[in-house]
Order: sequence, then structure tokens, then C-alpha cells
Amino acid sequence: MRAPITYASSVVSGSAQMFGRSIDIQQLRADGVTRAYGDRVVLRDVDLVVPAGERLGLIGENGAGKSTLLRILAGLDEPDDGEAVRPVRTGILMQELELPEETSVGELLELALRDVRAVEEELETSAAALGGTGASADAADHRYAAALDAAERADVWSADARLDAVVAGLGLAGIERSRRLGEVSGGQRSRFALAALLVARPTALLLDEPTNHLDDEAVAFLRDQLSTWPGPVLFASHDRAFLDEVATGLVDIDPSRPVPVGEASPVVVFGGPFSEYLGWKAAELERWSARYEEEQVELGRLASAVHDVAPRINHDRGIRDNNRMAFGMRGDRVEQQISRRVRNAQLRLETLEREQVRRPPRPLSFAGIPSGSTVLDEGEQLLDLADARIDGRLHLDRLRIAPRTRLLVTGANGSGKSTLLSALAGSLRLDSGTLLRRRGLRVGLLEQDVVFAAAGRSPREVYERTLGESRAARTPLAGLGLLSPRDLDRPVGVLSVGQQRRLALALIIARPPHLFLLDEPTNHLSLTLATDLEEALGTYPGAVVIASHDRWLRRRWDGETLALHRR
Repeated sequence: MRAPITYASSVVSGSAQMFGRSIDIQQLRADGVTRAYGDRVVLRDVDLVVPAGERLGLIGENGAGKSTLLRILAGLDEPDDGEAVRPVRTGILMQELELPEETSVGELLELALRDVRAVEEELETSAAALGGTGASADAADHRYAAALDAAERADVWSADARLDAVVAGLGLAGIERSRRLGEVSGGQRSRFALAALLVARPTALLLDEPTNHLDDEAVAFLRDQLSTWPGPVLFASHDRAFLDEVATGLVDIDPSRPVPVGEASPVVVFGGPFSEYLGWKAAELERWSARYEEEQVELGRLASAVHDVAPRINHDRGIRDNNRMAFGMRGDRVEQQISRRVRNAQLRLETLEREQVRRPPRPLSFAGIPSGSTVLDEGEQLLDLADARIDGRLHLDRLRIAPRTRLLVTGANGSGKSTLLSALAGSLRLDSGTLLRRRGLRVGLLEQDVVFAAAGRSPREVYERTLGESRAARTPLAGLGLLSPRDLDRPVGVLSVGQQRRLALALIIARPPHLFLLDEPTNHLSLTLATDLEEALGTYPGAVVIASHDRWLRRRWDGETLALHRR
């Protein structure tokens, strides 16, 4: 399987590229990139340039094609049309780690240094060849100079120290490098993949949701790393705070801009911060909607003039005898005027039909928690956790959850947030301590990593099989506002990570539990849906416990807070 750090071309086998600066470009570029999956066009005629030193944030709704564009720019996928150009050493961080679970953490990190090791080996080999005479000496000198230049650019002498610093900066120093990827959490796997990419020091960086599993300290470390990155950086993210802090510009591949019917929306590049762009985009969508409505009214008026008015006022009907002389004097002139007006209306109609803007997209909007759910009475706690211990992962003296509790669990990576939620859900046993659960309590857990075993089934099929036909009919999946109609019957396996997580959320809220546990609920969700979800949880008919690193969510939280600490 592919490593999470994938270079657009093999640095080891392409020594001419590796040691020759002159043939390596220093920008990422997409020229007319189009990509479709079956009959669904994800990207259409995308033009984009990311120069060296720029850090562009890639934004858009889930399923708009952000991950697809990153993979094409990295050279992992080919466009159906157009071209992608990249530096020789281009690295990509994907949302899912594509390495066997038996791979050790140390092997992953060493894999990241393979190119640096190759540069170091070439430098040693070329140095050993120095000292000849004649043409061979000139060739050896040239080879050594190229290797030395490559070594300086790759900073081979500080590679091991850089590795230790990156691992520590991402909060991974305490994990033995002999541990297998299958033995660490999904969040830790993602951070190791990010560490490996940063250590490899590719010229260009492509990052897909890099902050999803980072705590505040790790986010600050990544921010500092990217702020001084000399090459081009393009990162897809829904983290508004991170976008504001890091991005030098924004690229929206799902823009709200009026375009003629049949034409693709152009990529929007915005030079301001993300918070300002949201206001601009909302205003642009409002103008688009107003223009669309005006054009539809005008189309209706012109169609009426052409198809309805003209036939009613023409003179094809017979003329009475006493009116023949009057018609003869003015009839031709009237006919000409009517004909001219009809022709003008027809021309305007044809022009507007050709140039009218397409209907503005209707953003997904979470419809909220279905009605009919009830809150358990206040007479008894839902859960009572005491002296809870899970070896090396959780140490909590007491936690009580009432029927209407609103609790935000915070803490650095490794402090036990996900462990606590799993314990409360009953999917992870305590090593010691007690967990008392109210009789009849129904608990739902939205996990960070969502996996659907039947990847070939559609969201509609998964929904009906999970809930039963009767409940699925009472609370239709389409009515929840979490998936667009076009995605309801596509295979789950082809949906984006964000779309799959929204399906997992739908499966829970369609039958609202008494206790709703959410592990990093805003990961992979667009800002609009994340905001809708937060507002819905504020009036949720039951208890809500959220574990999150999301700084935006935390700043707006007005419920209880539990801060966990590493042990």
C-alpha cells in the first residue's frame, strides 16, 4: 500500500532530478483540471497556481473535491482532462493512513527519511570518487557539487535532530517507536503521518485536514512549521482559527458565484482571512440569488410576450366588411410594429436563456434533532463514574451525568478524552472503579474514525438497514439535511470522509439517545454544518458530552467543562 508521504516522482531513482536544481519547478499548478467519478463531475476546468512561499487554504463543502484536487496535484491520481504540475519533491498528508497496521512507528519515520538518506549516501559516494585526473576528475567534481547542493537543500546533517524535534512538537515523544500502527489510536497515526511528512522536508506540501487530531500545543507547532516553509503549501481545512492564522490566501473550489448555465464556477482565490471571506461569500450568494430570481421573472415575461401575447393581437382572423378600408390604411403598420416587438422579445429571450445564471446552490443545512424524543426525568443520574482507571489512558475520580448535562471534555492528546467517551459508551471496560448506568439508558457515540463494512451499499440502504424500514420512513435520511440528494444512492465507499461521518451522525440522531457522546464532532464537517450541529446540540433533548480540540467551539461553549490531563 502507498505510504502517506508520497512523492510525485521517485527521488531515489531520478538522480538527475534529485541533484539538478535547474529542472525542478518551485510551484504547484493545475491547468484546466477536470475529474469525474462515473457521471458525477467533481472538478471541472480548475486553474490554480500556488507559488513558493505561499500557504493557501483550500475550502469548500464536503464532497466538493478538495481531497481529489490534492491527490491530483500530488500525482497520486490523474485528471480526466487538464494537467497538474508540481515540484519533484512534493509530499501529501491524506486523511487516512495507507500503510499496513503491522508497520512500526519507527519504520514509518525512517521511511520519511529515505530521500535524505539517499542524498547522504550519494554525498559520501561522490566524495569518495574525488581525486581523479582529467575528464573523470571533472565529472567527479560536478557530481560532488550537485550532491553537496542537494545535501544542503535537504539539510541532511540535522535530519535526526529534526526528527526528534518534530515528534516532540506533535506530542508523540512518549510513544515507543517499536509500537505498531495498529496499536496506536487513529489520532496518533495521523500525527505520526504528519510528523513523517514534516521530517521529509519536501519542496511542496499538500495537507488534507492537518489539524483534525492536534491539540493546542501541536497546532501551534504546526503553525510555526508552515509559517516558515519555503516552498508552496496547499492545505484543505475546516479549522477557521487555523485558516485565519496560517493561510496567506484562500482557494474556494465550491464558490458562490453567478455563472451562466452549463459553465463551471471559477475557482475563487481570496487574499483576506477566512472570517472575512465568510461574510464576502454570504453576500455574494445573496446577490446571486437575487439576480437569479430577477432573471427568472424576466424569462417568464419574455416567454409570455412571445408565446401568448403575439397570437392574441395578430390579425389572422377575418376582417369585417365595414372595417376593410381602415385596416388597409393602418393594418400593415400595425403588423410591422407587432412583428418587430415580437422579434425583439424573441431575441432577448434567446439571449437570456443562453446567458442566464444557473440556480444558486442550496447549502446543506442540518435540520436538527428529530421530534418525538424524550428526556429521562431528573430524579436520577444517567451515569455515575467513580475512581475510574484504565491503565495508562484514564484516571478520573468522579463524574456524574444528569439527564440534561452539557459537558465539554478538553485536554491535550493522550489525556484520555476518547478513552473516557468509550468507557461511558460501554465499549471499553474499566481496569478498576465503578460505572453505574441508569436502567433503560440509551447511549450513542459518534466516534472519530468511521468505518462502514458494506462499502458498496448506499447511504439510503445503510440507513434503512440500521434503523428499520418503519423508522427510516418516519425520519427520512434526506430530511435531516446532512447529505445532499445526489449522494443518497451512491456507494458509501466513494463518499468523502466528511460525508461518511455525516452518515454516521444521521444514524445516531434518527433515534436520539438519552446520552449523546461526540468525539471531535466538527472534524471533517464544513463550517456551516458544524455551526448547525452546535446549535442543535444546545437544545438537544437529553445529555450531551463532547470531546474536542476545536478552539472555535470551545470559545463559544457555555456549558460545563472537564479538563483532563496526561498522567
